[in-house]
Amino acid sequence: MSARLWLVGAVALLAASLVTGALVGPAHIGLGPALQSVAAKLPFLHVHSPLSGPDESILWDIRMPRVVLGALVGAMLAVAGASYQGVFRNPLADPYLLGVAAGAGLGATIAVVYLPSGLDYQSVLPPAAFAGGAVAVAAAYAIGRTAAGGSAGATLVLAGVTVASFFTAIQTFVQQQHSDTLQEVYSWILGRLPSSGWRDVLILLPYVAVASIGILLHRRLLDVLSVGDEEAASLGVHVGRVRLVVVVCATIGTAAAVAVSGLIGFVGIIVPHAIRLVAGPSYRLLLPLSILVGASFLVLTDVIARTALSPAELPIGVVTAFFGAPFFAIVLRTSRRMAST
Repeated sequence: MSARLWLVGAVALLAASLVTGALVGPAHIGLGPALQSVAAKLPFLHVHSPLSGPDESILWDIRMPRVVLGALVGAMLAVAGASYQGVFRNPLADPYLLGVAAGAGLGATIAVVYLPSGLDYQSVLPPAAFAGGAVAVAAAYAIGRTAAGGSAGATLVLAGVTVASFFTAIQTFVQQQHSDTLQEVYSWILGRLPSSGWRDVLILLPYVAVASIGILLHRRLLDVLSVGDEEAASLGVHVGRVRLVVVVCATIGTAAAVAVSGLIGFVGIIVPHAIRLVAGPSYRLLLPLSILVGASFLVLTDVIARTALSPAELPIGVVTAFFGAPFFAIVLRTSRRMAST
């Protein structure tokens, strides 16, 4: 199948996912009235929305912001995971490889524990988590650069593991000293998409846009890096510079996504792997498809998370892990069969 057909299919999947996310919920909203409500928002169409005031509020103030936020987070985590796998040539790399998850978790924990109890956690957690993730990745890159002159991807990965372990240890210590905050911290760590309106969408959108564009501009160079650092350098690619730019873009976008949604695992691994299985390994196609499919995947996952135990909600990280673990088992079994033939 050609690249154009894959992209058209992915766009259709995303459109269907967005419609599903907007329509599914305790309050029934039909497809026709919802489309008329969308048309009524367009300035050049003189269409009246048939929805009642409460339904209009549910659609535009609760469901649509959450659906769009889920699409942004899923797209960012998927493309970040794919780009990390490219620059480090490691199929198990994910967006949290360099310690952004541990740093964000520590930042959120510190915010919950030490800030005054009268503050609104929903407004404090995102900047605290973003700051913690940024500090962790900066520390990992500084350690990796000192140890290997900034050129060895394997050393940078090990530095990320070291920083993640250290930050996790600090977070555990703080939590043990303040066990009364465990519920707030773990509800954030398990991942959730807030229904707080368009504020989080507007906060996250610039980071995702800039990070995704920066990664997509390097998609051809990631194909070159796949042959190895020495071979890529012999072809005129500045390996260290490409790795730094892609890592910075992926990390900034991931930190911003984590800041508003908590830690949602497996998206950055299973989406790129699934695309490789059906569309091939070329990053010129893999990265755009990761954005579209990652957005669709998390929107549909969120639908399951908020309807499976309705009126209660499952943490979305639990749902992604439910799908991620069996997928990994299938991938490992498939890889073993291919290696034995």
